Amino acid sequence: MSVLSHAAQLLGQDSAVAAVKGSIDFNRDVRPILSNHCFQCHGEDADARKADLRLDVRSVAIEMQAIVPKQADESSLVARIASHDPDEHMPPASANKPLSEKQIAVLTQWISEGADYAEHWAFQNVVRPQTPTLPDATWCRNEIDTFILQRLITESLHPSEPAEKAVLQRRLSQDLLGLLPTVAETEQFLQDASPDAFEKLVDRLLSNPHYGERWGRHWLDQARYADSNGYTIDSPRVMWPYRDWVIHALNTDMPFDQFTIEQLAGDLLPDATKSGKVATAFHRNTMINEEGGVKPDQFRHEALIDRVNTTGSVWLGLTIGCAQCHSHKFDPISHDEYYQLYAFFNGAADANNVGETVEVREDEMFGWSETLQSYLKELQELQQEKTTVEKNAPAQPKLAELPWNWQAAKVTAVRASGSSILKIEVDNSLLVKSDPAANDSLSVTVELPKTDEPASPITAVRLRT
Repeated sequence: MSVLSHAAQLLGQDSAVAAVKGSIDFNRDVRPILSNHCFQCHGEDADARKADLRLDVRSVAIEMQAIVPKQADESSLVARIASHDPDEHMPPASANKPLSEKQIAVLTQWISEGADYAEHWAFQNVVRPQTPTLPDATWCRNEIDTFILQRLITESLHPSEPAEKAVLQRRLSQDLLGLLPTVAETEQFLQDASPDAFEKLVDRLLSNPHYGERWGRHWLDQARYADSNGYTIDSPRVMWPYRDWVIHALNTDMPFDQFTIEQLAGDLLPDATKSGKVATAFHRNTMINEEGGVKPDQFRHEALIDRVNTTGSVWLGLTIGCAQCHSHKFDPISHDEYYQLYAFFNGAADANNVGETVEVREDEMFGWSETLQSYLKELQELQQEKTTVEKNAPAQPKLAELPWNWQAAKVTAVRASGSSILKIEVDNSLLVKSDPAANDSLSVTVELPKTDEPASPITAVRLRT
């Protein structure tokens, strides 16, 4: 009775199977169905797996006869998803994930075609596809256009008319800079009738400093960039050098491998530069909890988790955070592998604090200007001279501690520019007998005392009034 029922169910799917056009592609047609309806109980997670059946591994599915390649009527997978018996039907009603007739038809046709599996496209090596051969490719300007035109032909569509030059410029400027072109820039482009006018426009926009600001913003979002520590207190932090590093990296077209290495381990490179050390702030964008009574080690762990998850999402394109508590339900990341990656970051010494910092002056990371470099060189020379003087200072007696031998100089002549009356006293002092005018000046000639000690020259002259 059950065999007849099974056959009837398969016959009832003929119309649905016929509705599936062309051959089945595993990643496009089958994986989404299995992932959304089956893998939760028959996938990567051993703790959640039912009946020891894995539908994400072809060999296991075949071994347990859930799938019999090219024999859909012998495959228990087809029998279960097509069954009307509530005790046999899969997915069970309690899962609340019923399959549509078309989805059942897709799985049936897939098994009939051989049940070929394929890795998720994200885990496959990039392979250059063969350029389509088209009956008329005059519309195409490059190889990418041939793929677009092929799809348009498949969908019975025609390419749109080329946009006007001003429209192209506006689109490109907004894409690359996030800004509209100026009137002068628009006129310059419209007046350029050369065949490579568009290419030259692209080069001009890519060389604009706003390019790094526009596209660096997307990376900074992924890097969790912020100018404050987060949580409730959210006090300010100095992170602008990392922001400037990202902008500069994009504006100078830094190779992506260097862009990656410096952010993950720029401080560990041989002869690490200050720029490379600043780049490692990628993983110092973690939050800091400044509330009273918090446990530093707890938030050290929270920061490590954030670094692991961010590394996964940014460089692997995977939400690996699921594997923090259990093996990933859908992606090939086990619980153990998650903490193996965690171990890479577990050597960090910071514990919910700012930790060591790098002192950075504006523009220092990317090279000083020539004028500033000359100033710095002069300052370094003065600093060296100052250091030398200070080093030798203890060997020289202080001037204030030397004995002074003041002697009165003998006045031999005196002359006033005005009508002042002057008198030379016996002690060689000068006496002004009348009130001098405001603009009077005095010229005094003295005979300096002779000294027999060359090592004791005259070092000062003092005038008492």
